[in-house]
Amino acid sequence: MSARIVVIGAGMAAHRLVDSLVTRAEDRLEITVLGDEARRPYDRVGLTRFFDGETAEDLTLPATIFADPRVTLHEDDPATAIDTGARTVTTASGTVHAYDHLVLATGSVAARPPVEGAELPGSFVYRALADVEDLRRHVQERAAALDRPVRGVVVGGGLLGLEAAGALRGMDAEATVLQSSDRLMSAQLDLPAGAVLRRLIEARGIAVRTEARTTALRPGPDGAVESVLLRDGDEVPADLVVLTVGVRPRDELARAAGLSCEERGGVRIDAACTTSDPRIHAIGEVAAFDGQCVGLVAPGYAMAEVVCDRILGGDATFDGYDLSTKLKLSGVDVASFGDAFATTPGALDVVYTDPVSGVHKKLVLSDDAKTLLGGMLVGDASAYGSLRPLVGGALGADPAVHLLPAGAGSAPTPELPDEAIVCSCSSVSAGTIRHAVREQGCTDAAEVTACTKAGATCGSCTVMVKSLVTGELAKLGKAVSTGLCEHFDLSRRQLFDAVHVSGLDTFSAVIERFGRGRGCDVCKPVLASILAVLVPEGHVLEGENATLQDTNDHVMANLQKDGTYSVVPRMPGGEVTPEGLITVGEVARDFGLYTKITGGQRVDMFGARLEQLPLIWQRLVDAGFESGHAYGKSLRTVKSCVGSAWCRYGVMDSTGMAVTLELRYRGLRAPHKFKLGVSGCARECAEARGKDAGIIATAQGWNLYVGGNGGATPRHAELLAEGLDDDTLIRTLDRYFMYYIRTADKLQRTAPWLEALDGGIDGLRAVILEDSLGLAADLDAAMARHVAGYRDEWAETLADPAKLARFRSFVNAPATPDPGLAHVPERGQIRPARPEERGSDSVLIAGTTLEVRR
Repeated sequence: MSARIVVIGAGMAAHRLVDSLVTRAEDRLEITVLGDEARRPYDRVGLTRFFDGETAEDLTLPATIFADPRVTLHEDDPATAIDTGARTVTTASGTVHAYDHLVLATGSVAARPPVEGAELPGSFVYRALADVEDLRRHVQERAAALDRPVRGVVVGGGLLGLEAAGALRGMDAEATVLQSSDRLMSAQLDLPAGAVLRRLIEARGIAVRTEARTTALRPGPDGAVESVLLRDGDEVPADLVVLTVGVRPRDELARAAGLSCEERGGVRIDAACTTSDPRIHAIGEVAAFDGQCVGLVAPGYAMAEVVCDRILGGDATFDGYDLSTKLKLSGVDVASFGDAFATTPGALDVVYTDPVSGVHKKLVLSDDAKTLLGGMLVGDASAYGSLRPLVGGALGADPAVHLLPAGAGSAPTPELPDEAIVCSCSSVSAGTIRHAVREQGCTDAAEVTACTKAGATCGSCTVMVKSLVTGELAKLGKAVSTGLCEHFDLSRRQLFDAVHVSGLDTFSAVIERFGRGRGCDVCKPVLASILAVLVPEGHVLEGENATLQDTNDHVMANLQKDGTYSVVPRMPGGEVTPEGLITVGEVARDFGLYTKITGGQRVDMFGARLEQLPLIWQRLVDAGFESGHAYGKSLRTVKSCVGSAWCRYGVMDSTGMAVTLELRYRGLRAPHKFKLGVSGCARECAEARGKDAGIIATAQGWNLYVGGNGGATPRHAELLAEGLDDDTLIRTLDRYFMYYIRTADKLQRTAPWLEALDGGIDGLRAVILEDSLGLAADLDAAMARHVAGYRDEWAETLADPAKLARFRSFVNAPATPDPGLAHVPERGQIRPARPEERGSDSVLIAGTTLEVRR
């Protein structure tokens, strides 16, 4: 006889349980899954991605388990009754399912606060896919009806509330977070960490009010919510309200069936995840262990594995909750793990805070300062993946090394013990990952993820998983995969050659032929860079390839920490006319921008709103400026001194050469940004040897240095050739840059590329100057195509209404300023004009009339 297993609920925990059962079970099973939504299980953790353009299908969890003949999924047919005596479950359709094992995975529902008006039209919760679909629809409808931005209020400043606020801002709505306690994410962060998080959230244009207790939602004339009333009597205007004040376990079926439940909600379970009925288990948010229910996915997955093991005859136990969390709000890094509040007797805090850069880090150590107990990371959570597995073990070095900014010290990477949990979502240890490599034949991180599920949920442990896999393969003497990502087995260099030879010109065509899947944030920008070089006639915002770009390339401007953008017109070699300077000054004055002379001899203008970018660039383009490409992985600047034109020590025209080189390489996309410097004499005023390519004039000609800069680990450039004339210098640089673009790894700068190159500087010299690989003619032709095909991206964008449609903060009010963005004057340098001080003009761009406020 087959064991009949009925699972009530079709969420993430239920999906994990069924996946584990069909993977591990050798005996016959009959698994019935009863879902109350009219869709298959989906990723609730990633709901916010729905507002980034992903569809419900994108969020759906892998459906392969439902193709297994042992599994039957009933969608939109919720269970209505459990008969523990007869061991049956009845559903809304009247169907009766018999069971040998019953698993409750009913999850929880979003709670609504017990205040007047909590059920008014225009009030939403943020829990299920249907909730976010309704929220987006409402925002779109209200935006169409109002002649101003939609005003959204989020009640609750926990992790979910901040994600909801970020979603509102992503839909161009205003967002105000009302938090009843004294800080955001009070369950995970202490007061100093909460204060830093608040500044980061407010910098994204989200208003925050703490110690703000909601007492009522007030309706407007149409009966929908119009404002939120606070206990202090203040009233906050609202066109919609999102309630994120917690969840309530869905234990009504269990209570009706007579199962033991907690007074405050949840079905009681023991360490075997068994309820008061030995035939019934409970997992996920409905399960109460030690009197507590937790709304995190990782404990639910751990419970699912325990129940799977128990059903199959094992003796696995649930050890308790891992409350580690990582905020998934774009642009804001927050993580909390272990004993973050230092409740362990004798615990010590080691804290690093930099309020200027918005970083707060705390590690909690044992009283002997050797054992890591927990921590909080705000503003920079890059160490989360490596620190969290060390909880309960030796930190291995001075704690400050783990907290200081990049470049201030090198954090050690101790060998993780086998018992260290690397993936908290799936409770996968370092030993399990090593075993998958050693004993199960996994050869890369993707195979380990498929085998162990490590890194399959939130992804925060992906780097650590890759590191463990690489280390274990090296111990076994096996080759380590150089694949670009899980979607491409080819390295960046191999992929460049493949695209070059095949002539394919779109991402979809390339991934169909050389890869698999839909792509990711690793391979998409890499392919965008490769296609930009090989198909130079395509615009960065044109067609399918527009969706591949990094954040900055999407709007051809650099996003700043306060949510505004910087504008950087090109000034080749630092050369600019008086008329050009006047235009830049007028633009900065009229748009209230902060200006700064950069180290690359250009003028940066900071504080531009999205909808202002076309207005600003129209005036700059009309004055003869073009894009400085400060936003791209491309040429940034060519710095120069005044050289022989003015300087009494100059021996060659460094300014003229810098202008020539900057105009030649402008817009050239590469694996990473690169910079040049040209000095007119050995005094090196342009600091050329600190650049990716540095040119220094001598009495015998130009000396060319390459591979400088290096990013986080600065290094001096190395001499490649000396005594070059103008034509030879340019030809050598052409080949150097094109060879780098063809062969470098993803996001690899020229310094580490040169260090890793076969033969180092001598090997590069052989390829570039001696044509040892027979590539010189091909490299020359590639650069010639780039130079001939260059077009200014911003000038083309201004002439195309379709591209201009991207530059709107509010879709239905393109000229309306975003009141949620606050400009903070830099040392009192500039203050944007107040509305009453500004007039307004109109400007016609690509057939579209936009208002410019002055």
